[in-house]
Amino acid sequence: MTSPPDLELERLLRPLAPEVLGALVRRYGQFDACEDAVQEALLAAFVQWPQAGVPEQPRAWLLTVARRRLIDSVRSEAARRHREEFVTEAGPAGKPDGPEPGAVDEDDALALLFLCCHESLTPPSQIALTLRAIGGLTTAEIASAFLVPEATMAQRISRAKATIRAAGASFERPADPPGDPRLSPVQHVLYLIFNEGYLASSGSLVQRVELAQEAIRLTRMLQRMVPDDRETRGLLALMLLTHARREARTAPDGALILLSEQDRTRWDQAEIAAGLALVADAVSAGVVGPYQLQAAIAAAHAEAPSTAETDWREITALYELLERIAPNPVFTLNRAVAVAMLRGPEAGLAVLAEVEGDSRLASSHRVAAVRGHLLELTGDLAGAADAYERAARLTTSLPERQYLRRQAAAVRARG
Repeated sequence: MTSPPDLELERLLRPLAPEVLGALVRRYGQFDACEDAVQEALLAAFVQWPQAGVPEQPRAWLLTVARRRLIDSVRSEAARRHREEFVTEAGPAGKPDGPEPGAVDEDDALALLFLCCHESLTPPSQIALTLRAIGGLTTAEIASAFLVPEATMAQRISRAKATIRAAGASFERPADPPGDPRLSPVQHVLYLIFNEGYLASSGSLVQRVELAQEAIRLTRMLQRMVPDDRETRGLLALMLLTHARREARTAPDGALILLSEQDRTRWDQAEIAAGLALVADAVSAGVVGPYQLQAAIAAAHAEAPSTAETDWREITALYELLERIAPNPVFTLNRAVAVAMLRGPEAGLAVLAEVEGDSRLASSHRVAAVRGHLLELTGDLAGAADAYERAARLTTSLPERQYLRRQAAAVRARG
């Protein structure tokens, strides 16, 4: 046995969480009770393994502990109504009649993913439940990632599990994954998880690399399930091409480094090559979707030697197409920057004006940040500093706030 650091322990436990949960749900049903038992087993591992060492068979250890917690729960007064069906499976005195539940295969993990994205759940609940059940994150971690109190997130997760139970959702691999109506929600949930990992919406870190990597891992699993789905390939390509920049996105002190200032030699070339291959495959034929287009934009950045040598005409055209098929003010905001690089900052400000009154961006700092950047390019330094300062007040990310305040101070000093 060895005693790994906390980060190594987290990396070990995270992929095991859905495997253990899948094994329990496949045998016993009752997703909510099984999920609670797995969380208790993970907590026990976090407490015991650093002192006692990692067991030789960590999956089997987790399965045993989770199964015991599950049976204990069934026997409690609160879970009395579930006693008969569980005791029938578990046998007397908590001893299994048959062999221990085996390790779950990838199909079970994917069945869990689709279950967590059940159509009866709201998108925030789908995300929270996926991160908890499949990603192995604690309720506190999920609450921190989405800037809500832990009690609020606990209630959201509890309601999501109750909703799934009330809807009679079944734990099974989709019979026709490409045609399953949950495929699109699953893609969207993975996209949102990755975005939160790539650029944390709050807290002291620019990015949560483990969260982004978890989204990539799950998307790879999904891509193997639906190998001919071009949007899933596009989603995976987008993640890889974006995640490839992670080492260049922060300074040694943790400060944010924007794309235009990054040392591109630090980008992960293996991930870029894999992403480019997926993009070429995804957009080679047929109608393209929003993930494919975003991946194509990421590919244009990945292939450019510098910001000045980036094909801004192609990126602008891709954003225009993206806005037509999937209208979104954030895409328009990004197009404003691309247009400014292509036709000048005044043209970019004209595009920015299209979304400045959009209620969906009312609380976002990004409009003010882009305005500050474009005004700086026009030479309006006082206006740029004001915009940067407004953006700094709006953001909940400490690295972004620090960056924006530095920009405001630098611009004022130049003026």
